[in-house]
Amino acid sequence: MDVLLCIVGGLLFLFSTAAHVYVKLRLRPQDEDLDDIYYEFEDQQPEVIRYEKWSRITFTAATVGILLLFAAVVI
Repeated sequence: MDVLLCIVGGLLFLFSTAAHVYVKLRLRPQDEDLDDIYYEFEDQQPEVIRYEKWSRITFTAATVGILLLFAAVVI
């Protein structure tokens, strides 16, 4: 059981960390006008919505992977 949790948690952590770095580097909106947009209307931009969604998903997956690794060590 511990080995299975280590394998699953480690793979989940590695893949989600790599995906999170990809999201931060590639999906970040590159529009120069984005800085000029008033902050209340920033969430209506499709690029910003996609970037924030995938950023949260990959960060959550990395957190779950770390928790699985911690559970494997504790158990």
